[in-house]
Order: sequence, then C-alpha cells, then structure tokens
Amino acid sequence: MFTGIVAAVGRIETITPLAAGVRLIIATDSLPMDDARLGDSICVNGVCLTAVALSSGSFAADVSRETLDCTVGLDRPQEVNLEKSLTLADRLGGHLVSGHVDGVGQVTRFEAIGESWLLEIEAPADIARYIARKGSVTVNGTSLTVNHVAGQRFDINIIPHTRAVTTFRNLQAGDRVNLEVDLIARYCERILSYRPD
Repeated sequence: MFTGIVAAVGRIETITPLAAGVRLIIATDSLPMDDARLGDSICVNGVCLTAVALSSGSFAADVSRETLDCTVGLDRPQEVNLEKSLTLADRLGGHLVSGHVDGVGQVTRFEAIGESWLLEIEAPADIARYIARKGSVTVNGTSLTVNHVAGQRFDINIIPHTRAVTTFRNLQAGDRVNLEVDLIARYCERILSYRPD
C-alpha cells in the first residue's frame, strides 16, 4: 500500500526485453534506499513494482506484458514518480493507494490559473463512474482531490509545490496518465451489486 505522496522523481534508465515483459533499471535520485530490501514494493508512476535487484542509487523491476498493456509510461526512458510502500508507523498524508492502475486517462487541459495549475483529464468510460467531486484519485502515483466532474472528464487543482516535486512539471495536454480510483468506490460498488447465486 502507498499514500500517493510522491517521495522523489526518479528516471527509467534502461529497458531490457524479457520473454514476457521487460526489466527496468530505475535511478532513484533523491529517494532514500538505505532501508530497501529485495522484494520490496515501490510505486513507479502509480504502478506497484517489486524490486528484484538493488544497487547504489537504483533498483531493477520486472514488468509483465499485462502491466505494460494496461498502463502508460513504463516503456521508455523518462522521469517517473516514486514512492516506497507504507509501514505501519507512516503518516497517511494522501489516501490509500494500491498501485493497481484502473485505466489510462488523457490530459485534455493543463494550464496555469493564478498561482496554481488546472489539470483536466478524460477518464476511460469504464472507470469514470468511480470519480466523484471532492473524492480522491491517483494520477501517475500522486494522490489528488477532484474539484469537478462532467461525464468522463474531471479536473484537479495542482498547487505549485506538487507540480515542482512530481513529473507534472513536464505534463502537457495530450499526454496519457495512469489512473487509480479510490479503493472505497470499488468496494462499495461490489457490495451493492453482489447477488449470491
């Protein structure tokens, strides 16, 4: 589990093809890794990946073809948002994030509005119903609050700090982003729709 509070911006340095996916080497930059162990979960642009090798300033993670097919941003060298998994002693500053991407959205607008930035995203039709005004959503691993929803589009206010310490500093209209809806919405739907055989 994660909080959606990005701890550092790292970079995918190398991508090595595997029989059924790829192996990534990710430079961790300012993410402290002194307590990291093999098998730890690390959130990379919203995707929970397992550290299969560790070295000074980087880690390796294997990504399956299934994960590559339902996410964006893990197939080429680029900056990525990073967060190590929670411990029971950590603060929950964002919201509970599983690192299981529900779908890929498209940025339809990203522009400065006063001191902040307005981020508008079009969500896939099958997950748009889970996105609610004042609810939580994860965009590329970042916990954010939804300001407005209209059909499949929703918008978010990005404060200068968030833009500066995440990959949002490079974001522009037309980009595709990983989306994870709030866990509570998914469980509520399942509870309400469940009918025993």
